[in-house]
Amino acid sequence: MLVLSLKLVLAHLMGDFLLQPDQWVNHKKEKREKSKYLYWHITVHALLLVLVLQFDLSYWFGILSLIVSHYVIDLLKLYLNRKVNSQLLFFADQILHFAVIAGVVCYYYPFQLSLGILYSPASLLLITAVLLTTYVTSIVMKVLLSTWRIKSKKTNRAGKYIGMLERLFIFFFILLDYWEGIGFLIAAKSVFRFGDLSKAKDRGLTEYILIGTLLSFGLAMAIALGYNYIYEMIGQQ
Repeated sequence: MLVLSLKLVLAHLMGDFLLQPDQWVNHKKEKREKSKYLYWHITVHALLLVLVLQFDLSYWFGILSLIVSHYVIDLLKLYLNRKVNSQLLFFADQILHFAVIAGVVCYYYPFQLSLGILYSPASLLLITAVLLTTYVTSIVMKVLLSTWRIKSKKTNRAGKYIGMLERLFIFFFILLDYWEGIGFLIAAKSVFRFGDLSKAKDRGLTEYILIGTLLSFGLAMAIALGYNYIYEMIGQQ
């Protein structure tokens, strides 16, 4: 089952990313089903599937299912391209492709997905910790820093998601007992921030960023340490 899954995923990744030039993508968006590159793209996928499966004709049904579904999903994506957010459409497209791959694998090697693992104490703890590290901490920091007045109040979503990513890195660094990674993260952030602060020449902004950074790092470390402590308690039960 694992070998078949890897082969089908590899064929999909090569066909959708490695062997699909931007020219094909743009032409498909303009012409939709009239684009010759849509059919070239499907042909490339068909050839890749045959190659990775080593010309084994016993997989003919799986190959046919993947080719037909890929055409239908891609065509649907092209028609929704101007109506749906491109980022959402991209991920929805990939999720559907991988869902079909999972279905084909299940056809040849029947398996059951148990959702019970999501309700185990360890899973619930991890989900809670990740939620705290990302969105909850962002809101807490926004409230704590709301009284800090700076001259420039321009904000953007990028800063919010950068903060989430840096806290996730810290969280998993601690889980992996790789504390050196946190030092590297601090150094990297300092290098990028130094130029901005030097140009701004605003002491208030410097203090604001410093407090925000310390809060972000401190809360991430506190959540990670709390996670480790509770996880050990769960393991002892």
